[in-house]
Amino acid sequence: MSELGKQIRLKRLIEPSSGCCIVCALDHGLTSPIFLEGLYETRKRVREAIAGGANTFMLSRGISKRVVDEFQPTTALALMLSASAACRPEGSIVTPIGSVDEAITLGADAVVVYSALAGANEPEMINYLDRIGAECARLGLPFIAEAEYPDAYQNLESMDDSYGSDYLMRNARICAELGADIVKVNWSGDKKSFGKIIKACDTPVIIAGGSVIDDEEFLTRLSMARSVGAIGCSVGRNIFQHQNPEAITRAICRVMKDEWPVRQALQELREALNS
Repeated sequence: MSELGKQIRLKRLIEPSSGCCIVCALDHGLTSPIFLEGLYETRKRVREAIAGGANTFMLSRGISKRVVDEFQPTTALALMLSASAACRPEGSIVTPIGSVDEAITLGADAVVVYSALAGANEPEMINYLDRIGAECARLGLPFIAEAEYPDAYQNLESMDDSYGSDYLMRNARICAELGADIVKVNWSGDKKSFGKIIKACDTPVIIAGGSVIDDEEFLTRLSMARSVGAIGCSVGRNIFQHQNPEAITRAICRVMKDEWPVRQALQELREALNS
């Protein structure tokens, strides 16, 4: 019966009509070394992202309780099971929090773990991914693994120079091997390398939004990821720090769900920004 539970929950995460998953990641209070201004009105950000078309939210236990009344019947909750000890002199480290049992008690549709490999705690990180994957399989809860660069708050270019697409490919594959149902991956810099990561992963992949960038560049990146097989995206800062979170979420949906050309989505976005 656990497999049935997972199938039912996955249908809330990945919309059957579009085969797409649009995640708004509002978990940055757990991970950012500084507080990010766009999170002052988290309830409003949830409302705006839902109006724009987001169907899933990555949240902590505390904030989810405060915003859940904004959810629609089809809105999915992905509960964060990792935080970041981000202000250590020797660098940030992923810190396990919560549990799969708690996520089920809270009514979550998935759990999320950030996977940062290549650090001193890589063995512990792999063990944690393995434990969460096994618990999710036993209890029928989808598992989203974030196969990303170790520092989510540096720009992708600097991370790509340090680690590159081979790091992302290995990270994504390990997450898939350990039972992730959806793997979230940083943009690797081009369609060819991102397509190779998706192929190597052999598991549904969503692209991470990353640091705040120009709207056209951002939507182009999403469009390229979609064209090589990404089933959706998980976007935080490019939504909650945007001047119009609802409009940019709608533009994301146009590109990812409706597969509009970037030019057309940008035109609609600019009209909304100028109205």
